[in-house]
Amino acid sequence: MNETIVCAVGNVATQPVYRELAAGPSARFRLAVTARYWDREKGTWADGHTNFFTVWANRQLAVNAAASLNVGDPVIVQGRLKVRTETREGQQNRTSADIDAVSIGHDLARGTSAFRRSVRPEPAAVGASAQPEPDWETPGPATDSGGPEVQQPREAVAVT
Repeated sequence: MNETIVCAVGNVATQPVYRELAAGPSARFRLAVTARYWDREKGTWADGHTNFFTVWANRQLAVNAAASLNVGDPVIVQGRLKVRTETREGQQNRTSADIDAVSIGHDLARGTSAFRRSVRPEPAAVGASAQPEPDWETPGPATDSGGPEVQQPREAVAVT
């Protein structure tokens, strides 16, 4: 309900790691987001501070991200921001920022991309078999141009 939704524009910093889990596919990668500013003294654009986020993708988004993203790709990530603080033995608190991605795409302001729809298998109905049912219906009696019915010999049917 009260979630922080962010849109981060940056570069893929690590190769996506894909895993098949009990809850479904999952992928994660690090995203580097560097602020750019105009340096008046030099008269050029300069890089500012770089923030790193761990981006998490689930289900079909994970499958597509793992197949589409490489280190250095410019991307736009939209999702829920989650900031975590960990305390480890003998170390200071460590804070990390994760994005639970809802949408990931290449940044077309910095390059081109070729979109391909992913092929999803047809969802099977509950209790349905993986193979299609054979056609058990036999054709009705044939007629010869409106004349009397002509009996067709019946073929033996093998049931497997």
